[in-house]
Amino acid sequence: MASSLEDTVLTEQNWSPLVADVKALVDSEVAGKSGVTATGIKVAYKAVNAFAPGYYQQAVETILPGIVGRLEPFWADFTAAGGGSFGDYLAKRGDEAAEALLAVTDDMAGRSDKTAVVKAYQSVRGGAVKNVEAALPGLGALVQKYAG
Repeated sequence: MASSLEDTVLTEQNWSPLVADVKALVDSEVAGKSGVTATGIKVAYKAVNAFAPGYYQQAVETILPGIVGRLEPFWADFTAAGGGSFGDYLAKRGDEAAEALLAVTDDMAGRSDKTAVVKAYQSVRGGAVKNVEAALPGLGALVQKYAG
């Protein structure tokens, strides 16, 4: 039986570089946004970092198992279909993949006691599907890198 994506990606050896790569992906996605919508995202991102020091690092570490778990059925289908680029695979299933991933952050926001963080998340949640879809190629590439 093949190892799960979680068993393959979330190893002790991968953990620190994976967290750093995820943070770099998020930083890049936020920095690359422009226009009116980007202002809200950048303000929310800044608020999370300013009002809750260390929360961003903790959030990435907390969310990774859920994200990888939500990606498991996509990964299984991707590998069964013969592979290729997991980022491209996810991008072709943008809305479905984005909603699966956002279920993790919705749950996390629902359980958070950080009022400023929850407020910041709620302010950008409406447009989050579009923003997550834009990040799927990069996220897929990251997962594929660590899945070997």
